[in-house]
Amino acid sequence: MTASATRFLYLARHAEAAPEGAGLTDVGRRQAVLLGRRLRETPLTAIHHGPLPRAEETAELVGEQLGALPRYRSEAAGDYIPDTPAHEELPPTVAGPWTEFLNRFSVEERETGSALAASAVETFTGPVSGDEPRHELVVTHTFLISWLVRAAMDAPNWRWMGMNHANAGLTVIRYAPDRPATVLLFNDTGHLPADIRWTGLPPELRV
Repeated sequence: MTASATRFLYLARHAEAAPEGAGLTDVGRRQAVLLGRRLRETPLTAIHHGPLPRAEETAELVGEQLGALPRYRSEAAGDYIPDTPAHEELPPTVAGPWTEFLNRFSVEERETGSALAASAVETFTGPVSGDEPRHELVVTHTFLISWLVRAAMDAPNWRWMGMNHANAGLTVIRYAPDRPATVLLFNDTGHLPADIRWTGLPPELRV
């Protein structure tokens, strides 16, 4: 029988992005450096990141704080809609606006997103082969983090909606053999000073 070991999956939303989407703001670059410093004592083996400039630059700046770690560009770590729930699946209080939001995306975008989400689950989650625990970082976007947290909690598919993640916030999920997945951290921003801690979140969620 092939041995399996625990995977620790570190999920970080990209740092604050410039409005034109070319990369990060000055604040975002500061956030990314501080996230990297936060992870210095973590035995990471690889950094994966989505293809968009804001994720790639965040991963690069984080990596500069961690030494010679391999970095991998992954479409599965990109920015997409992971699932499209039907109107009747959603809570009545939000079904209208959430369905309106989902309808902004084409059928092709939804199908592509669903396929990428399945690829992300296959690639990034679950125990790993071998005897040694694995620690990996994925620099991605809020929708994928929400999807993977939802999956770890065995929540309904629609529950990826309504979660929020701050820029450079850190979420950690543990996948141990023969045990349910465990969310160890969610949207932790303790590595960021108060003046740059809440970017990417609406004011009412800044606690």
